[in-house]
Amino acid sequence: MRTSYLWALAILVAIAGWMGSGDLIIGGQGDGGTPPPGAEQHAEGVVDRADPTLVEDRPFRVRARTISSQERANTLTVRGRTEVKQRVTLRAQTAGLVEELAVAKGDAVSAGDLVCRIETGSREANLLRAEAQFAQAEQDHNAATTLRERGHAAENQLRATRAALDTAQAALAEARLDLARTRIIAPFDGVVEERAAEQGALLNVGDPCAEIVARDPLLVVVQVSERDVGRLEAGMTAHARLVTGEEAEGVITYIASAADPATRTFRVELEVANPNGALRAGVTAELEVTLEATVAHRFSPAVLTLADDGRIGVRTIDEDSRARFVSVQILADQRDSVWVTGLPDEVTIITVGQDYVEDGQKVEATLETADAEP
Repeated sequence: MRTSYLWALAILVAIAGWMGSGDLIIGGQGDGGTPPPGAEQHAEGVVDRADPTLVEDRPFRVRARTISSQERANTLTVRGRTEVKQRVTLRAQTAGLVEELAVAKGDAVSAGDLVCRIETGSREANLLRAEAQFAQAEQDHNAATTLRERGHAAENQLRATRAALDTAQAALAEARLDLARTRIIAPFDGVVEERAAEQGALLNVGDPCAEIVARDPLLVVVQVSERDVGRLEAGMTAHARLVTGEEAEGVITYIASAADPATRTFRVELEVANPNGALRAGVTAELEVTLEATVAHRFSPAVLTLADDGRIGVRTIDEDSRARFVSVQILADQRDSVWVTGLPDEVTIITVGQDYVEDGQKVEATLETADAEP
């Protein structure tokens, strides 16, 4: 037999004897205190895949950081639009031809200025007639009163003259009012937004003459969610920033007591001064309201985790080095950090590994330095 065959047979016998001995070392691992083949690191310790029983009960390693609460100035920011505070359509209260239009579209008017004048027609004559009838009725009543005092007139005669006097007085007031209604005047300072009538047009009772809008003050109207409306009060100051670049300060004058059924939001009005009319109505605006400062914690949003019931919170480490879930409420979500409430003033939170530990589990924490803060 050739020598090569003898060597091959010897090597084959050696391999068979080595495998039969039961000593197999893979990757440099032997029997000395290391996990058996197939073992893996779990949150609880070292567990064998084939037999998932706890082999070694040791704390799960995590990274953590101790943080303290800070005072945070709360600001509520909502978007809305500008609106005029007063808008009225002036309508005719008596029928007649438009004799004069004293304003043009876009003109500024003051309270009491003439806007439209309807022809007086026979109204002045009716007024003169009513004045004469009133004077005659008053004279008759005075004479009847004198005669009654002297005993020369009956009581019913005095009452008749009194009724005639009251009727004449009512007719006089009606004639004066009808004549006054021929002058349609501006009820407040503002601008002529629309001129609905033209000179010579016939206006009936209720027909529009012009539309007046007030420029000062102006309203910034926003819709606030039901979660935030309770933080606002009438009289609070706020800052408005218009999309056109103008800015203004104002006071909250109105907060709706009932929500809009469609949006479940509440109407809030901010009144801002607009003496020169620079601010226009219907412009998109952003409203910022400074609220009372609150004590909160700030950290990276990656620290947040969820409980089994869906609550959002963080994993903290108690004095026994055990992980504890604490629910929090998010106040603000910024680009690289979140502000939350619901934690103790000083607390140690797990920053790495919080999603791999259970409530009450023993942990071994490596504390981060302050430089790791967001």
